[in-house]
Amino acid sequence: MTNVLFVCLGNICRSPMAEAIFKELVAKRGLSDQIKVDSCATSSEEEGNPPHPGARKVMAAHGLDYSYMHSRPITQRDFDWANYIITMDSQNVFNLRQMAPAADQSKIHLCLDILPDKQGQEIPDPWYTHRFEYTYQVLSSALPAWLDQIAN
Repeated sequence: MTNVLFVCLGNICRSPMAEAIFKELVAKRGLSDQIKVDSCATSSEEEGNPPHPGARKVMAAHGLDYSYMHSRPITQRDFDWANYIITMDSQNVFNLRQMAPAADQSKIHLCLDILPDKQGQEIPDPWYTHRFEYTYQVLSSALPAWLDQIAN
């Protein structure tokens, strides 16, 4: 079993979108019994809230289920559970590296680093940019490559 955790600041925009997209990719490849997917936040300020209305609109437009999603902060159990912790920007990476035990540091990855021409680039927070469809498209460009790496 491989466990993949997507993380952003509030767990209401980027990481739930990544979770939903990745779950669909995993299911389409028939790997749902081998790869588990979840998402969480580096902060607790949105704890318990559903995804942002803009994220919900985009996920619904693309046929993705978000009905079960509610923001939650990362816990020690998440570091233990995850094989991959994929995050959206350098501030998330910094925050996670501050929280993660030494043994879990190598699990933390910047999402776009999987794409050779996008290494070091961030996925801007649509909470600020209001570009939810753009966020969906960027995630959709990177996540198949993550699945290729994880599944092999």
